[in-house]
Amino acid sequence: MLQGQAAVDQLLDLLDLKQVDAATFQGESPQTGAQRVFGGQVAGQALVAAGRTVDASRHVHSLHGYFVRAGDPTVPITFHVETIRDGRSFSVRRSTASQHGKTIFFMSASFQLPEEGLDHHTPAPEDVPAPEDVPTILDWAEKYPERMAMFQSSPRSVDIRYVGVPGWVPPGDREIEPNQRVWMRFDGRLPDDPLIHACALTYASDMSLLDAVLSTHGEVWGPGGVIGASLDHALWFHRPFRADEWFLYDSASPSASGARGLANGRMFTRDGRHIASAVQEGLLRRIGG
Repeated sequence: MLQGQAAVDQLLDLLDLKQVDAATFQGESPQTGAQRVFGGQVAGQALVAAGRTVDASRHVHSLHGYFVRAGDPTVPITFHVETIRDGRSFSVRRSTASQHGKTIFFMSASFQLPEEGLDHHTPAPEDVPAPEDVPTILDWAEKYPERMAMFQSSPRSVDIRYVGVPGWVPPGDREIEPNQRVWMRFDGRLPDDPLIHACALTYASDMSLLDAVLSTHGEVWGPGGVIGASLDHALWFHRPFRADEWFLYDSASPSASGARGLANGRMFTRDGRHIASAVQEGLLRRIGG
């Protein structure tokens, strides 16, 4: 199992897309035996493609994407970028990912020249233990050894530490919680390029967010619980950050109905700066034990 800097370097390789022409790029997926491409990966790669067509002085401030089909991890993904507009302050791109001649994901992303203006944000949650004081993923996996294979088969580029109980514990081992709070950081050094950090945060933002829907009901993923898939994803970047430094992902679910659940999340640095916000809707269906 790859972890630490080796896993981060593998992720950076995935984000280093091959340029086919001025508007077309190609990306790979890690060969982990997964049946479909991780949504955060294709979203991060789509943002890389879009960002490479924009002047580096303009930084991404928002993205909105839809997961249309499950991605095939055994074949390359082609990303085509459409230039929607280049104005004096903003650039807008549409990035479409396809395989086998069909769209699997598309995203609109907006980039802005840095400007000064009004500045405020809601405070970070209080009384949250530090990341060093909450269990690691491996701590949880040792408690539930039947889940260990799930972590051994995939690279661990992101250090994820749940403040509460993860969504993948067995049914009955999770109490109802109104919030899902997770400390995250990339477990190795990332380059200083702001676009790489934005793409890395996009990758991580698809992790644990839908857990907030389940935690509202004390539900879990897998046998005896729920299976799910991301339907769409939106992310706003508010302030400069490094994705290889700890940030708190504070998530909650305002609504679930019709086999769909909505979750929103706020990301805060250790010193309480609000760096990003995410909203996602997912398909959630009950399965038997």
